[in-house]
Amino acid sequence: MSRDIEPRLLRAFVAAAEELHFTRAAARLYVAQQALSRDIRRLEGELGTGLFVRTTRQVALTGDGERLLPYARRVLAAQDDLLAACAEGARPLLVDLNSEGLLTSGRVLARARELAPDCELMARFESGLTGAAGEMRAGRLDVSFGYFDGLTRGMRAGLRCQLVRYEPMAVLLPYDHPLADRAEVPLAALAGERVYAGAGNPRTPEWTELARQLFAGRSVALREPAPMAVGREEFRRIMAKHRTPVLTVVDAPEMPGAVLRPLVAPVPLSPVFLVWRERLKHAGVNALRAAAAELGSEGGWLEVLPTSWVPRPSQH
Repeated sequence: MSRDIEPRLLRAFVAAAEELHFTRAAARLYVAQQALSRDIRRLEGELGTGLFVRTTRQVALTGDGERLLPYARRVLAAQDDLLAACAEGARPLLVDLNSEGLLTSGRVLARARELAPDCELMARFESGLTGAAGEMRAGRLDVSFGYFDGLTRGMRAGLRCQLVRYEPMAVLLPYDHPLADRAEVPLAALAGERVYAGAGNPRTPEWTELARQLFAGRSVALREPAPMAVGREEFRRIMAKHRTPVLTVVDAPEMPGAVLRPLVAPVPLSPVFLVWRERLKHAGVNALRAAAAELGSEGGWLEVLPTSWVPRPSQH
């Protein structure tokens, strides 16, 4: 048995062990499935034992795989601690705000920069917590925002979260849509509509699941999968062509060719979480958490009225 096992091989094993699905595990690590399988075969060769039983219908851990899993997790956690100790507070913290112009995550980041002026908090905008979670677990991203309960159990492993806000939801409508003249749109008024909520976007299934819960029993359909429009001009073109309402939040930025209308009766609330790697030690994370708590207290962000709608909490 090899005395030196590459951490990459252990990460491949842990991802596959937690997902019990090689395709999902590869997507989580942003590698090809063939590369993941190759790393696991190499690890099995170095350990001299099989770790998985694979059939056409399922993947399961062998007895040796089950025994290895807690040790592999501890080794990877120790490596994360080592890297964090060497870089604590010294390197920039990469924060994904999901979409440019979202006020909740933007305000939290702005306040955190005031609380920790010596920290470099770098922002990026790549919509989707599912996509961000995979990058955080792979060490390519530090912090993100989104609907944490919408992540799969495997995606949540190794991440921590803090509820920031119950954000009221809204709908983007074409200027000439029959509902565009209303100041608010009752959920019942969307009956018969097809609403786009990111279906088919591999980075945002948690948002699609939130929409599915919201529209269940209300005769509102989710628009079939379609490529996500990137950029204001592309959004305007797609909105003019397809005229499909888009589910969003009340603090979303204005978009060309559309009007933003809050949803009411009931007011649906989207839980927005601050999410970071479990063993990440960085003063910037502390500043973000403090900023989220401060703004949430000042703005009543965690208040839920009896007439509001919130998704079912995670069972995990």
